[in-house]
Amino acid sequence: MTSDDAEPTVPNPATTEPTSVLPTAGEPNGNGSAAGPPLTGLTRPAPGAGAMPLRTPGSDAAYRQTNGGRSTAQRSFGRPEPQQEAFRPVYQGQAWPTEQPQYRPAYVPPPPLDWHQQQARSYASEPQKLNRVVTIAALVALVIGVLAGAGAATAVVALSGNGTPIAQQPDPPVGTGADPKIRTGSVSAVAATLLPSVVQLKVEGSDNSDATGSGFVIDNAGHILTNNHVVAAAAKGGSIQVVTNDNKTATARLVGRSPAYDLAVVQVAGLTAPSVQFGRSDQAVVGQDVVAIGSPLGLAGTVTSGIISAKNRPVTTGDDTGQASSYISALQTDAAINPGNSGGPLVDMNARVIGVNSAIATVRGSEEGQSGSIGLGFAIPIDQARRTAQQLIATGKASYPVIGASVDMMFEGGARVSAVSPSSPAARAGLRVGDVITSINSDPVDSAEVLIVAIRTHQPGEAVRLAYERGGRSRTVTLTLAQQIG
Repeated sequence: MTSDDAEPTVPNPATTEPTSVLPTAGEPNGNGSAAGPPLTGLTRPAPGAGAMPLRTPGSDAAYRQTNGGRSTAQRSFGRPEPQQEAFRPVYQGQAWPTEQPQYRPAYVPPPPLDWHQQQARSYASEPQKLNRVVTIAALVALVIGVLAGAGAATAVVALSGNGTPIAQQPDPPVGTGADPKIRTGSVSAVAATLLPSVVQLKVEGSDNSDATGSGFVIDNAGHILTNNHVVAAAAKGGSIQVVTNDNKTATARLVGRSPAYDLAVVQVAGLTAPSVQFGRSDQAVVGQDVVAIGSPLGLAGTVTSGIISAKNRPVTTGDDTGQASSYISALQTDAAINPGNSGGPLVDMNARVIGVNSAIATVRGSEEGQSGSIGLGFAIPIDQARRTAQQLIATGKASYPVIGASVDMMFEGGARVSAVSPSSPAARAGLRVGDVITSINSDPVDSAEVLIVAIRTHQPGEAVRLAYERGGRSRTVTLTLAQQIG
């Protein structure tokens, strides 16, 4: 009798005691003689043989497995490995166990209520695990996005006390925000500071000539500095009209002018425009930013910008000819300057005036009235313009330095002396007609214009050192500059 917990086994042929078979007739035994009784006789089976019942003939029991439907692995030696009992599912869909437990509990729990969902999930693919670093980066980005959006976004829909939605608040009107700030040191900041001080001049002469130009207020008494060639038409009768930045018109009187420096001062009584602040032209450097303000071609309040492209550029300006021409050591700029800009200020980025716009270079062959800016404009340095303006306001006249000698304007390679005035600084220094001046204060002189411009950068009474050639020999002389009114 077997227990219910034990699995049935099949007798092992290797260990079962075999049934004795008697030798056939005539077959010798171990000693060479015939063994046992004759073949025709029946021999009684050994004790215990035939204990197993015989199967019914014709039955398929011999072909059925008696170990629960699982095959038995038979080795060539030893006993067969013990087989597990066949698995009997308690409920439909129960998973096949990978290992049969050593014992079988008497109580089997009922299936879970959501076993269908569990079975579905067991066949679903497992989601791919995110990389830890990527996950942390995503979380950080999410936090930053939430914080950034919190400051810029507002709730679209809100709820009132009774749980009903509140109407969405209207967006602010477009284009009615605060005005942008003017950055300090920008062109806009310079323009905002200087435009109220810049005026337009309209001049009519007694001979029906007219001119237009610009000017700027230099003090609280209504004095306006401009170019001589702008107001020259009214020097012998005529009128000068001043138009301020707020489009107010007033009549101005001519205080004084200096053809030698191409400067003039006019005055308007009761002028309320603010005065400018002066800078220093000797501290200007090539490449620095500048702004030009004026009324080019009659367009008042025009602002252009550029840089200082050169310094100490010898330039001849003015409408007069011969000895009345103006010679200046100019600041060169690429800020757009056109006819009508004359007399307007050239200012640095601190809104300080460093020059008076006076002339432009033109392309050869251009007809009068067709010239315009080609990126080469010239301004009188304010250091010289300020001294001249003070003289004009004080006396109505201005002086300029001279050496008392005339030079050949057509000669090149230096300044050749063509005449020497008696008792002049040049005569006292021993200069003669034919001497060629090659330098002044060690600065080279290659033409008559360069010498005149260099002398006019000084003041009367200053001493200068001249180097000249006579008869192939170089000489040096020091002389004191005289003055002349003009």
